[in-house]
Amino acid sequence: MTHVPVMTAEVLQHLRPEQGGLFVDCTIGLGGHSRALLEAGATRVIGLDRDLDALAQARETLAPWRDRIELVHADYRTLADVLDSRHIATVDGALADLGVSSLQFDAPGRGFSFQRDEPLDMRMDRSAGETAADLVARSTERELADAIFQYGEERFSRRIARAIVDARRETPVATTGRLASIVRRAIPRRGPVRIDPATRTFQALRIWVNRELDGLDRFLETAAARLRAGARLVVITFHSLEDRIVKHTLRRLEQRGAGVKVLTKKPLVPRDEEVERNPRARSAKLRAAERIDDSQKSEAGS
Repeated sequence: MTHVPVMTAEVLQHLRPEQGGLFVDCTIGLGGHSRALLEAGATRVIGLDRDLDALAQARETLAPWRDRIELVHADYRTLADVLDSRHIATVDGALADLGVSSLQFDAPGRGFSFQRDEPLDMRMDRSAGETAADLVARSTERELADAIFQYGEERFSRRIARAIVDARRETPVATTGRLASIVRRAIPRRGPVRIDPATRTFQALRIWVNRELDGLDRFLETAAARLRAGARLVVITFHSLEDRIVKHTLRRLEQRGAGVKVLTKKPLVPRDEEVERNPRARSAKLRAAERIDDSQKSEAGS
């Protein structure tokens, strides 16, 4: 599985692993960012992921550092529980790369992409929860339309929802190919299209299935609170809905005097040469914040 971690140089610049310490990679994926942290000098990394397949791949990637890495099958939103169970009060840096991994997009049978016709799954954690096919089968037309509009920012959401409901009366919408075909037929054609018409609907269902926006703000608050003074949190997002939550949550923590200083007033984006090497990096945005101590809080408030 080819995996190219996004914006690695910027992650290392902000997290400063060369100083050593304990770092938590809240969405370890295939292990690319954690490998870079360990190579740069991180003393120890705890890596979380809710995808068991990704953890298995990360275990292979990070085998040379097995004595300095701990992999945990957990949702990043359970960060406090993971740290508490290990009697860890604070960490020296935290990273959350909120994108879908190469494994999830490219591995057969996961159902994240319409490039292959396969079961409509889309779960990041295949050990629990409803599949996208389950949601499509049980949701009302209005629920489908609202989700496609809210999570996919799709202006033809109502047409698409109606088409899905009409189609499932005949046979279940159980594969990626069938869903993509339904969506494409439902959207009116007006000249050349930049992206496949099914893209936004697939994004919406993926976000809905995995509850990707639920509790993101609380996770950011938790992660910031578990940093030692001077430690940093880095978050990489891949669509505007996530980035908006990260932006406003970090800004709110800074403004209310919660011991957080935002380091990126505007998000960092990949350099042109990185996008050329890895087109999937194109939509990435990186935001970072630092935990400040009490003396710095006093200065910030004066």
